Amino acid sequence: MKSGKIGVQMFNLKNKIDELGVYETMKKIHELGYRYVEVTQVQMTEENVSELRRASLDFNIKVAAISAPLDSMPGSQGESLTADFDKIVSDCITLDCNFIRIGMMPVNLMGDKIKAMEYITEAEKMAERLKQHGIELYYHNHHIEFEKYDGKCLLDIMREQTSNLGFELDVHWAQRGGANPIDVINRFAGRVSLIHLKDYRIGPIDLGDLRDMSDFMSKFTGNIEFAELGTGNLDIKGIMEAGMKAGVQYFLIEQDDTYGRNPFDCLKDSGDYLRQLGYADLF
Repeated sequence: MKSGKIGVQMFNLKNKIDELGVYETMKKIHELGYRYVEVTQVQMTEENVSELRRASLDFNIKVAAISAPLDSMPGSQGESLTADFDKIVSDCITLDCNFIRIGMMPVNLMGDKIKAMEYITEAEKMAERLKQHGIELYYHNHHIEFEKYDGKCLLDIMREQTSNLGFELDVHWAQRGGANPIDVINRFAGRVSLIHLKDYRIGPIDLGDLRDMSDFMSKFTGNIEFAELGTGNLDIKGIMEAGMKAGVQYFLIEQDDTYGRNPFDCLKDSGDYLRQLGYADLF
């Protein structure tokens, strides 16, 4: 039996949750053969938390992680670890979940090393506080964390200046940031229990009016797609093997945009590809 489990990051399914509700969405995840989920884009109302727990028990689905920001984004009305600590801890207990992940840093801090690291210092303090409740805090990267300062990317600076905070590595965004995802996983061994799996695909270009070169260049440089596993150019098998060696507990399939396809179909395709690679025993 290989270490690590394969599951679903529910960002893919936010529209399905709106359409079907939490319980029926979880039922469909179960029917697709998945038994682990990371919860995001779900309002953690009393009703939804109850429905998550009911579906978890009825369909034998483990809630691997839930999502919460350190502080609410400007203009956001959602919960945050700073303002709603006791409630979020209670949700973790209800759902038998010991991982919380921060989806991204506030947009107003991006590109400013000093402000970003002040934020990470606060996240480290929150991770230490959560640790007392048996809960681990993880930070999810995008491409912005691969900006370099004095020759070192921000994500590595974050790792070096923290010890309690874990990292949820997103392999597509690492590639988009100009890094080799396998190299990043290797560097973060022991600090990465969660990985977001999505492929990195070069999509078609609608050239439009070639007389407008600014429009052409925008399309020419912006045709990178979030892809079903096996349809892009990432070394998914290498990523899986590196992740298991690094101590990853959950590999969570995500696709930020499915370009009009039913997200359940995309999850089926990605799952089928991982089974073809030999990882059927991780589902």
